[in-house]
Amino acid sequence: MVNQSYTDGFILVGIFSHSQTDLVLFSAVMVVFTVALCGNILLIFLIYMDPQLHTPMYFFLSQLSLMDLMLVCNIVPKMAANFLSGRKSISFVGCGIQIGLFVSLVGSEGLLLGLMAYDRYVAISHPLHYPILMNQKVCLQITGSSWAFGIIDGVIQMVAAMSLPYCGSRNVDHFFCEVQALLKLACVDTSLFDTLLFACCVFMLLLPFSIIVASYSCILGAVLRMRSAQTWKKALATCSSHLTAVTVFYGAAMFMYLRPRRYRPPSHDKVASIFYTVLTPMLNPLIYSLRNQEVMGALRKVLNRCRIGSQH
Repeated sequence: MVNQSYTDGFILVGIFSHSQTDLVLFSAVMVVFTVALCGNILLIFLIYMDPQLHTPMYFFLSQLSLMDLMLVCNIVPKMAANFLSGRKSISFVGCGIQIGLFVSLVGSEGLLLGLMAYDRYVAISHPLHYPILMNQKVCLQITGSSWAFGIIDGVIQMVAAMSLPYCGSRNVDHFFCEVQALLKLACVDTSLFDTLLFACCVFMLLLPFSIIVASYSCILGAVLRMRSAQTWKKALATCSSHLTAVTVFYGAAMFMYLRPRRYRPPSHDKVASIFYTVLTPMLNPLIYSLRNQEVMGALRKVLNRCRIGSQH
């Protein structure tokens, strides 16, 4: 039965049964997915269309929305199709692609959020030099390095996980192909791989988190030196959306990946994954739009343009 998974694929156990309660929860997840999909597409569209949003911060935000969009589309449609059809299978290649995309996107998003903290530091501490320090080349280097590190991490984990021999049970106790859930089905000792995976997760989380802490420590120092209360408020308003997004993302990520295995029952992992893969991508566009006058202004312009166009 060794390597039977190469031809037969895997069975995703899922998170929902067909009980009344789980049907309600599944419907709620689909509503959240729809809001995440529409919210991120709308935010990318507004940033592209409005010249006033053609700034480094909104360029990074458009990349963040693209990552969130790809993340929810990688996980939720397959989960929904399996639940509605009753077929819970996923092919070996499909499982590998899902792992690669998931790890790449989560890694890229974490790094980008970390580097966005540096952007906020430059905006507050060096406002006069901001256009020079955060020019187009620097912005492309920041986003390019975020994507590159994430993709490298994703490819390494995908190749390593799919190179292992699998035998016996093909039931993955998750609603998508998650590396640590898949490793439990391997025919060989994976303790070394587990250790390397944990070290990789620690690095990919703590590196950008340390950038965030360093940047906000400098921002706090700069804010404390400001004498005007109005300047204080403006500085805090500049950072509040990013800080909220960081708290949501890193809170879920650290709960998910930095706990020892003995404190990680599969049921907890599944619930945390729902928060991490569906709720966070929905919250990011809401955080950056509802609390941001420039984005809301761009939305009003588009709506007014549509209204005028419909009248003609």
